[in-house]
Amino acid sequence: MRSALYKQCWLLLIVLLTTVSCNSQSGTMTQADVSDYANTITEANLKTLVYTLASDEFEGRKTGENGQKLAAQYLIDFYKEHNVSGAYDDGSYLQKIPKDFFRGRSANDSENVVAFIKGSETPEEYIVISAHYDHVGMDDDVIYNGADDDASGTSAVMLIAAAFQKAVEEGNGPKRSLIFLNVTGEEAGLFGSLFYTEFPIFPLVNTIANLNIDMIGRVDEAHKENPEFVYLIGSDKLSSELHDLSEAANTKYTNLQLDYTYNDENDPNRFYYRSDHYNFAKNNIPVIFYFNGVHEDYHKPTDTADKIRYDLLKKRAQLVFYTTWELANRDERIEVDAK
Repeated sequence: MRSALYKQCWLLLIVLLTTVSCNSQSGTMTQADVSDYANTITEANLKTLVYTLASDEFEGRKTGENGQKLAAQYLIDFYKEHNVSGAYDDGSYLQKIPKDFFRGRSANDSENVVAFIKGSETPEEYIVISAHYDHVGMDDDVIYNGADDDASGTSAVMLIAAAFQKAVEEGNGPKRSLIFLNVTGEEAGLFGSLFYTEFPIFPLVNTIANLNIDMIGRVDEAHKENPEFVYLIGSDKLSSELHDLSEAANTKYTNLQLDYTYNDENDPNRFYYRSDHYNFAKNNIPVIFYFNGVHEDYHKPTDTADKIRYDLLKKRAQLVFYTTWELANRDERIEVDAK
C-alpha cells in the first residue's frame, strides 16, 4: 500500500514538473492549447484513412507490388495536402530501396515514405514517429487488407503529422525536428526500418527517440472487459527518462491503462524484437512500441476496417501525439541510461 501511494505521488510530481517545463518552454501554451492540436486526430479522420489504406484497391499492400506503390502515393498526397514536407532537401518523400536489399523477399524495388517537420529551436535533434504501411498482399484472389496491421498505425502517423503541422502554422511548432517514417518491408523482415537505419536521411547520433506504432485499432482477449489500454514495449529498455516521460504524458492527457506485459524480457512472444522500433534500439536509440496485442484476425483476410475500434484508435494515437509533444519541447534531450 505504501509503495502504491509512493508511486502515485511520484507520478504526480513528474506531471507537475512536466507541466511547468512545457509552459516555460512554449510561452503561453497551455494543456488546453496542446489538446486543440491532439483533437484534430478524430475518429472520422482515422476511419477515412483506414478504410482507404485497407481497401481492396491497395491489394494488401505487399512490399514491392502495385498495391504498396498505390499506398505510397496515397501517403504522399496526404502529406502534400496538409503541407507536411518530404524529408529530402528537394521536398521529396520516397527513400528508394533496391530489391536486392530484401534478400529475395521482394520481387521489386520498394520505398519508405518519409515526411519531415523542422524544429524551431533545436532542429539538429530528431524524433522518429514510425509505422509500417505494407502488409502481406494476396493469396490467389483473396486480399489480406491489413486494417489493424498496420493501416491503424499508418493512419495515426499521418494525422499526428497533420496535427503538428497545424501547430507550426499557428506559431507553435515543435522545438526539435520530427521525422514521420512510413516504412515498407516490415512483414518481409523489418527491411524498411533496417534500410533507414543503415542509410539514414538524418544522423542517427542526433536521433533521440523512436515512437513506433504497429497495430493499435483492436482489443485483445486479455482486455475484453477493460478496452481502454495499450501495450507499451521497450520504453524503459534504454532510457528511464523516456519511460517516465511516457507515463507522465499518459497521466496528464489520456489516462489509458499502460500494459507492460510484453515488455518482460522473458515473454515468449519476444515482441520487442518483432517490429520496426528494434532497428533503432539496436543503434542505442530509445524506443517505445505501441501495440494492441494479437487477435483472431491477425494476418488473416478478416483483418478489415469495419472491425477497428476507432474510439480506441483515436485515444492511442493521441497518446503518441502527446508523448511526441513532450519529447519535442522539453529543455534537454532525453538521456540514454549508462550501462
